[in-house]
Amino acid sequence: MPEDLINSFMSGPDERGRFGKFGGRFVSETLMPLILELQAEYERAKDDASFWAEMDDLWTHYVGRPSPLYHAARLTEHLGGAKVYMKRDELNHTGAHKINNVLGQILLARRMGKTRIIAETGAGQHGVATATVCAKFGLKCVVYMGAHDVERQSPNVFRMKLLGAEVVPVTSGRGTLKDAMNDALRDWVTNVHDTFYCIGTVAGPHPYPAMVRDFQAIIGHETRRQMMEAEGRLPDSLVAAIGGGSNAMGLFFPFLDDRSVRIIGVEAGGKGVNAKMEHCASLTGGRPGVLHGNRTYLLQDEDGQILEGHSISAGLDYPGIGPEHAWLHETGRAEYVAITDAEALEAFKLCCALEGIIPALEPSHALAHVIKIAPDLPRDHLLVMNMCGRGDKDIFTVARALGVEM
Repeated sequence: MPEDLINSFMSGPDERGRFGKFGGRFVSETLMPLILELQAEYERAKDDASFWAEMDDLWTHYVGRPSPLYHAARLTEHLGGAKVYMKRDELNHTGAHKINNVLGQILLARRMGKTRIIAETGAGQHGVATATVCAKFGLKCVVYMGAHDVERQSPNVFRMKLLGAEVVPVTSGRGTLKDAMNDALRDWVTNVHDTFYCIGTVAGPHPYPAMVRDFQAIIGHETRRQMMEAEGRLPDSLVAAIGGGSNAMGLFFPFLDDRSVRIIGVEAGGKGVNAKMEHCASLTGGRPGVLHGNRTYLLQDEDGQILEGHSISAGLDYPGIGPEHAWLHETGRAEYVAITDAEALEAFKLCCALEGIIPALEPSHALAHVIKIAPDLPRDHLLVMNMCGRGDKDIFTVARALGVEM
């Protein structure tokens, strides 16, 4: 390991795909050759200037990067404390951060000669991003989505179909993101010859957690440059919502070795972090176990059976978390808190009213924590939250929660 990465929070994972005791590669023998092939291709791509040149061109001219770093002046004035900035990744093509990673994975799939792309999705944003990039490159796209999420995210389902994707409703379990990922993995095992599995978050077997993080780190790299231009120094705090945790790792990763920067991940507290597990706060209310090919914190019973969580946000409705987050939690480098459905809804309404931005329910959780802590911070405290998705997809869910007839 290079001398400058010893004792660095940016050095992981190790050669086994582990972040401390988390991560790894717990997959069937059938999948292992595919995983190893993907890892080898990604290692080659990382050192290939032409790969990154194509990524940069697409990020700029197709996605619309860099996304703005926006000073939320009215929100800052309303809260009366820290100076609040929003990293506006909801302005990306497709309306969320997901396309940052999808582009990278589908370029890898094309290098590997794969013609069929499968994906799982919860809120639908990863599914829409995957369908979008598949349409651009003429690839077959199949998206697995929990039947419960198909119902509550109908705008995104329609968008995926318009883009040519086949959307497969998953009825097993509670019909949410966990179940969609289960079925996608089954598909991959069955169709190994032509299929590439495009995972949407920093979870799954190695190399997915690190690979997705690397593609999403564009968020944090841009934030560093933009904050230096705007304020002449790094931010004091970073805040981002976490389901599996890709938008958060994207923002956090380039700052991990800057010990002066406080890092806060916000989990879905649902109806409250309680014994009934009516939440999806894996770090706040779970314990370590193995799911979807990696060891991480999970919501599970005493026998290790995975429990069904709850969140008003389809994108945060996952009973686990990316293994790098689990490691950052145990090392203490990052803090993790939980925000309830009710708190997220109030933040959603406040953002609409004060900033003219309709946020997705996922970053509304991050914003709710900003609303809690910003008033008690000094006015020269620089706080950045990741506005990782726009709220078009959530208007029906919000309307139902507020008792509004659509």
